[in-house]
Amino acid sequence: MQKKVGDPYLHLQIDHQTQILLPTLTTKEVLITDANRLTIMPNMPPYFLGLLNQRSRIFWIIDLGKFLALSPLKPDAQQYSIAIIRAGKKAIGLAVEKVLGVTRFPAEKIQSPIGAFKASLIPYLKGCITQEKQILLILDPEAILNAPILQ
Repeated sequence: MQKKVGDPYLHLQIDHQTQILLPTLTTKEVLITDANRLTIMPNMPPYFLGLLNQRSRIFWIIDLGKFLALSPLKPDAQQYSIAIIRAGKKAIGLAVEKVLGVTRFPAEKIQSPIGAFKASLIPYLKGCITQEKQILLILDPEAILNAPILQ
């Protein structure tokens, strides 16, 4: 039996500089969808891309980069890479530039994000991992789902 080398994370790319890890336990589905499948809703904050009907369920889809005050998706994108996350009865779709796959990291490699990132980002992070001159941000899915601005 092969020994696990850490906890599994979905590896997401926000832009060419920013990569994010999302715990797979809260990730319910990953998909690529055409932009025209989203139903735009008027008078919503700019990070809301619209509603997606997926498998007879309706999900809000947000631009994760814009929501986190990082790099937004290209406004003329024809497709979105989306990770649907769920905690309890809440679910939302996180649109990103690219889904890079699943990777594993042991818990002892996780460092505190405090002091390394802007204060507005810290509430949505569980930590960060430094890997080959790059810092990978570990998202806290429950913090995103329970963010006051999404209620």
